[in-house]
Amino acid sequence: MGSSGDSRLDFGKMEYGCKHYKRRCKIRAPCCNEIFHCRHCHNESTVQSNRHELCRHDVKRVICLICDSEQPVAKVCANCGVNMGEYFCEVCKFYDDDTKKGQYHCDECGICRVGGRENFFHCKKCGSCYSIELLDKHLCIENSMRHHCPICYEYLFDSLQETSVLNCGHTIHKECFQEMINHSQYACPICSKSVCDMSSHWRKLDEEIEATVMPSDYRYKVWILCNDCNGMSEVFFHIIGHKCSGCQSYNTRTVAPPPAVLQ
Repeated sequence: MGSSGDSRLDFGKMEYGCKHYKRRCKIRAPCCNEIFHCRHCHNESTVQSNRHELCRHDVKRVICLICDSEQPVAKVCANCGVNMGEYFCEVCKFYDDDTKKGQYHCDECGICRVGGRENFFHCKKCGSCYSIELLDKHLCIENSMRHHCPICYEYLFDSLQETSVLNCGHTIHKECFQEMINHSQYACPICSKSVCDMSSHWRKLDEEIEATVMPSDYRYKVWILCNDCNGMSEVFFHIIGHKCSGCQSYNTRTVAPPPAVLQ
């Protein structure tokens, strides 16, 4: 009896859905009263016309794809008795048959995430779930995930793409970060701090500067601000780069000299 019931619940599993999710229902968008496979399908379809986004928590009605019955939000279809989603979140009105993603609902984020609850923790200051590998190992920035990716400008907090936390604490899509590295861009697009260990590169610049003697007309000093340690230094001008006297970084920029101190 139980086996028969289970087979009914699983009928059509992984056979329906859209490019975003496998599920056995569609949703009726309360904002425009139109029917879509999911909120992402809704948001993509309204980009060119009447642009607006669907709030996942506002969904009240769903349509079963097995029997075409419209009904209030629930996991099991009230008409044919199938699971409209193997994973179901009553808070987010979220359905997904592909449970290998490890979906879980984070009360503090207020949304469902993937990857397995055991593999993530919620950082209250950053305002989002991070990999357990970053527990006590990342620089916290208040609400750092509630911003747009500085490269592609997609909102990071509920993005479907994997994100990376840089050494400075700012966040970026992992794929966008890799594109930065591929194009030899090693500074955070937001704060300009180095995003990885640059010591070997700095040593190469040391060698190049030592081998490149500047003409006498260019032997003058400039003030620089270090993007890595925020310290100011007075150094000799060089066309290749300027080395911070504090942290030895070449991630610097020339600035006006500091104001004179009144005696």
